[in-house]
Amino acid sequence: MYRSVFGWWKWGDPTPRESARPLSAGHTTPILIDVATTSPPTPDYVMGLMRGVIDPELGSDIVELGMAKGATVTDDGWVRLQIDLTTSGCPLRAQIQKDIRARLTSLPGVTRVTIDWGELTQDERSEAMAKARFNVSQNAPDTSIPSTTKVVMVASGKGGVGKSSITTNLAAALAEQGYAVGVMDADIWGFSVPRMLGVDGDLVSKDGKIQPLVREIGTGRLEVVSMGFLVDQEDSALMWRGLMLNRAVQHFCQDVAWPSDLDYLLIDMPPGTGDVQMGLAKMLPRAEMLIVTTPALNAQKVAARVADMGAKNYLRIVGVIENMSEFVAPDGSRHSLFGEGGGQQLADDIGAPLLGQVPIEPAVSVNGDQGDPAALGETPAAEQLRAIARVLAEEYVPPVEMAGCSARMLDAAMAALDALDENESSTEPADATVQRSSSGGSSGRS
Repeated sequence: MYRSVFGWWKWGDPTPRESARPLSAGHTTPILIDVATTSPPTPDYVMGLMRGVIDPELGSDIVELGMAKGATVTDDGWVRLQIDLTTSGCPLRAQIQKDIRARLTSLPGVTRVTIDWGELTQDERSEAMAKARFNVSQNAPDTSIPSTTKVVMVASGKGGVGKSSITTNLAAALAEQGYAVGVMDADIWGFSVPRMLGVDGDLVSKDGKIQPLVREIGTGRLEVVSMGFLVDQEDSALMWRGLMLNRAVQHFCQDVAWPSDLDYLLIDMPPGTGDVQMGLAKMLPRAEMLIVTTPALNAQKVAARVADMGAKNYLRIVGVIENMSEFVAPDGSRHSLFGEGGGQQLADDIGAPLLGQVPIEPAVSVNGDQGDPAALGETPAAEQLRAIARVLAEEYVPPVEMAGCSARMLDAAMAALDALDENESSTEPADATVQRSSSGGSSGRS
């Protein structure tokens, strides 16, 4: 027997350095360490230690994910583990192996460790991904969005279906009803919200927070953030990749001074199911999703993928809006230019309600270009958009009612007591008032 930094090994066996080298799937990775003098651990204890080994990509331990299949321990301290990865060529295998080695090689009673590598089946892989997504949804990072704000992600499977138009018009319609509505333009590459809402200016920082730009509409207001406020020209290209895109939307979630009285936050999502969508789903797991499609079968099928992404991230799908449903000619005749039935079919497929069908109307496009949302007009499209906003606020995504919460009840009680004090003091004799003042009393709220 010879001793090395890897432990004890016998002449004729593979060298410790060769034994510690990662091998391909289906092979073993023996790790030789010093012979221990204490009793070896039990298989259950070994599996318990594996709960501290985290898959770097999925963020959960390999036991919970079903990757650690089991352990055996011989009387002389040889630990053998079966580890199945999501794929045999997993690039993070070396990190997982390193973590397993660190936890077992220093364990009293362990003389040797062998890892048998395998690959999860398709069903096991799907189950592992579902567990990982659920764990993420329960451990969301802190944001500056008030906990009472209803967050609605407006999403589509592909571009060109009018998602940004629906977002801005619903925001305007909700503000007209008296709500405080935030609008986050998360379509980083294709930002168009500033022009559609007629909001212009630069985002500034105050007390370390980005201040959204404000537009008053009726008795409500809009609070808007967009990359469009940060570029020199509207036609400037943003050639950003995944990490920078996620960092931008993270700033919008965590570093914007969203007001405490914000009723809604509508997020204009990029089309598809890319990095930004998945990043926002992780940061805002309690958000709800609104799917925009057109009557065309192609748009409907692509939009179903977005709904599937939302469902897999435990987001509630509020409903479907069919945009460009039909063209209504001046003589009243109706023409289905992009087919018909796609919105209802999508709603049926994903088990969500069809909230409305917005007709094709030149005013929607023209008003959007001029920064005057069509929902504030009197056209058939405006009526449909306002109806969708009403059903959202009244039925599907009602604002948080704060009147019954403890803080509001306390404020109301204190206001009533203040009013009572004022009434009593107005009827008291003058000397009683002077006496109260001299004794240090006060008719106001303490």
